[in-house]
Amino acid sequence: MRATIYGENHEAFRSSVREFLERSVIPNVGQYAADKGLPRAFWLEAGKQGFLGLAIPERHGGSRELAAQDYRFNAVLLEELAKVNAALASCVGIHADIVAPYLVHLTTEEQRRRWLPQVANGQLLTAIAMTEPSGGSDLAALKTTAVRDGGEWVLNGSKAFITNGYSADLVLVAARTSPAKKARGITLFAVEATARGFGRGRKLGKVGQDESDTAELFFGDVRVTDDDIVGDLDGGFIHMMRNLPQERLGCAVSNLAHAKQILDETFEYTKERTAFGSSIGSFQHNKFLLAELYTKVDVSQAYVDRCVTAHSAGELTATGAAKAKWWTSQVQNEVLGHCVQLHGGYGFMNEYRVARAWRDARVAKIWAGPNETMKELISRDLGL
Repeated sequence: MRATIYGENHEAFRSSVREFLERSVIPNVGQYAADKGLPRAFWLEAGKQGFLGLAIPERHGGSRELAAQDYRFNAVLLEELAKVNAALASCVGIHADIVAPYLVHLTTEEQRRRWLPQVANGQLLTAIAMTEPSGGSDLAALKTTAVRDGGEWVLNGSKAFITNGYSADLVLVAARTSPAKKARGITLFAVEATARGFGRGRKLGKVGQDESDTAELFFGDVRVTDDDIVGDLDGGFIHMMRNLPQERLGCAVSNLAHAKQILDETFEYTKERTAFGSSIGSFQHNKFLLAELYTKVDVSQAYVDRCVTAHSAGELTATGAAKAKWWTSQVQNEVLGHCVQLHGGYGFMNEYRVARAWRDARVAKIWAGPNETMKELISRDLGL
């Protein structure tokens, strides 16, 4: 079923994204995986094409008006990236779809001039550092601290599993500034990678998404000032809660696009692969299975499209985003698990795209808040 939420401008944008991917990205994905990260050339070219500035006003170097006014452009970008490789959508999503809105909506005019043009053109790569080694997704329990020392703040602590962490030039860091206030005492700081006391661990060896650089970050007496605070002092937890729905919607968009692409490729495989003298797609079990998978993807897409439209109108709720995130990550993993099975032994070989996609998808049930947390949020909204 053809999506009806996109107009001519969105489809023209989709074509430009596809052309960029076919020309500059797809031939190099294998090298990205070997290097465990995207090269700066990727970011600079993506910035040149205007793909990193969708959330940034044109006066600050962005490529169009605020994405919050039409999130469909962001959705198109994430869909096309995820069709090629799930890690591409992850890395670009962090930079352009997650961090950029913080820097647009929560900063001063001086901060916007300082950071946004380079974020849009790919010269300033960003990451967001919430998760800690001991606390996981419990943001209210974070231990990284920022202590006032005269006119500066002294930042100490560590963060784990940070996408773009190994190569980021600017990291948005959540730190505790008022311990007595608990969740209400967290502040966001923009920390430049050149800051004294800032360090990175090695690129982490993950089960999947090899193309994404993921690292631990360390802060040892890093000095920052009030000019590096993003948003309100002690308002970081609220800022993060308000921005997480967009992050979860971006996950949902990518999840389904990734699953649908691999399902389409698997469908073609079932027509070509033969067993017992017939294509495996002609067996009743496989026919029924494919019918179920396509139905589940299409029905899920209808809900995600509704969420994209709602977010563009400023109407997406935290509960709606939580539903989209957990459901699509579950559907994605179910679909790709069956795709592996339909490939038989080849489905377990890393040289086959379906195997890599299956590995890449597993983290979707964990990051941006694990599915169990999403269900907790939904149940609270039900009054339970």
